[in-house]
Amino acid sequence: MNIITLQAGKRGGKLCIRGLRITVYDVLALLAEGVSSQEILEDFPELELTDILAVLSFAADRERRVHVIAVE
Repeated sequence: MNIITLQAGKRGGKLCIRGLRITVYDVLALLAEGVSSQEILEDFPELELTDILAVLSFAADRERRVHVIAVE
């Protein structure tokens, strides 16, 4: 299942979670502000813990790829 999705016209073409109107950036920004995963799940009941973990995995993988490109 593709958790991180991209649909033209949805949230300005930003990466979303499972086609919802919640973006990867939204979740990362909340986590960066110190909001816990549990609090996010309470505020966005349509999300699941696997969604938050997918966002973190996506961000880590993207960072790794940016680093590899910069080193090459």
